[in-house]
Amino acid sequence: MMEARICGDERTQAHGLRTMNGKCQRWPATAACDRGISFAFAGMLALASVATAVDALKPNLRNAVSWRDGQPVELLNPSRPEVNTARVYQPRTEWTYSHHPHLTFFRGRYFAIWSNGRRDEDAPGQRILISTAANFGEWSEPRPLVDSTTDANGVERVLTAAGFHQHHGNLVAYFANYGPKKETTHLLAVTTTNGVDWSAPQSVGLPVCPNSGPLAVRGGRFILSGHIAFPYTDDPTGLTGWQMAGLYPKAMAATVTDDPASFWRVARANGWGAAVCEGSVFQTDDGVIHVPLRSTGSQFRHRLWLTESRDNGVSYSEPVETEFSDTDAKFQFGRLPDGRFFYVGNPVGAGRTPLVLALSQDGVNFDRNFILGEQRYEMPRPGRSKGGEYGYPNVLIHDGWLHVIVSRQKEGIEVLRVKP
Repeated sequence: MMEARICGDERTQAHGLRTMNGKCQRWPATAACDRGISFAFAGMLALASVATAVDALKPNLRNAVSWRDGQPVELLNPSRPEVNTARVYQPRTEWTYSHHPHLTFFRGRYFAIWSNGRRDEDAPGQRILISTAANFGEWSEPRPLVDSTTDANGVERVLTAAGFHQHHGNLVAYFANYGPKKETTHLLAVTTTNGVDWSAPQSVGLPVCPNSGPLAVRGGRFILSGHIAFPYTDDPTGLTGWQMAGLYPKAMAATVTDDPASFWRVARANGWGAAVCEGSVFQTDDGVIHVPLRSTGSQFRHRLWLTESRDNGVSYSEPVETEFSDTDAKFQFGRLPDGRFFYVGNPVGAGRTPLVLALSQDGVNFDRNFILGEQRYEMPRPGRSKGGEYGYPNVLIHDGWLHVIVSRQKEGIEVLRVKP
C-alpha cells in the first residue's frame, strides 16, 4: 500500500523539496530526451543469436490505462502520493543541456552524474557532471567528473553518462565516448573508494552506451542494457569479462552496430514492424530475464515491446509487441525489496508528462498507478532536441524510499522520492 508522507518543515522547503499536494515550495519543472548512440561491434566476440531455443514469446506485459483510437489516453485509478522533490542542477548562462541522469548512494552520500553540453543534445564537447549530497535536499555545486576531451586530431568527442556500479567499497561510474557522428563508441569507467578521489578513465572493452548501470541476476552475473545489445559479465567488479549478447543473429554480428541506423536495419530485416531500443532489464522468480523495449518509428503503436532470456542472458527471444502502453520515451523497470515489481516512466500523455510509478505483484500486470510528477518546467534556454517534462528516469531504492532522478526539458536535473 502506498503510504502518504509529509514533506517536511520550512527548512526542507528552503532546500528545494516539494510535495505533490502543494504544501511545499514547487520548483519549475523540466523534461527529458533521447539519444542516438553508435556502437561498432566489428571485431568483438560473436553475438549470441536471437534465441531459437527460447519458447515463442507471448506479449505478457500490461498496465492499467484506457485507450482511444489506438492511443493510451488516461491512467486507470491513479493515486497521488506525497512526493519530495529536490533540484540538483539548473544552468545559468552556459552549459545549458543536461540529460541521461543516474543516481546512487555510497559511503553516506548521494551521488548523481549526468551528461552536460554547451547547448545542444549530444554535441561535441559534451562532458560528465557530478554532484553529491549528504541528505536528500542539499546538493553540492556540480563539477566535471570527466571533462570535455578530444581525439588525436583535436576533434571534440561526445561523452554520455551511463550509470553506476558498486562492489566491495569501490564505486564505478560508467560513461560512453563517441565521435560527432555518433561513431566509434566505446564504454569507459572511472572508480573511487572514498567518493572524492577518482581514477583515470579505463576502457571496459565494450562498444556500447548502456541505459543504466549493470543489473545483478542469478549466479552473480551482471547485465547491461543498450538498444539491442545486452552484454553480460560474471566479474563482480563490473570492469572486465564482458561478453556480447543481443537481439540479432550471429550472421549479422560483423555488420550490425547498436546505433539508431542499426536498430532500424535489424527491425526491417526481421519484419518487426517497429524499431526497438533502450531496454530495461528485470528478472522474475522463475529465472527468466525480461527486457521491455521502447518502440519508435513510422509504425509506432504506443506499446512497449518485450524480449526474454531463459539462459541467464546468453540469448534472447525475438521481441514482440505487448499490451503495456508507451509514449516513445525511456523508462525503467525493476524490483522492490519486498518482491514487488515497478515501472517508472511516461505511459500516457504527451511531452513526457506525467511521470508515473506503476507497481505489480507478478511482473506481468502493472495495475497500480501513482503519479509522481506533472508540473511544468519552463525552459528559458533553447537548444537542439531539448524538451520533455520528465525525461530518462533512473531509479535508486535506498533507506525505504524509491528515488527517481530525471532531466527536465533536457536542461535541469531533479530528484524525486516516494515511500512505495
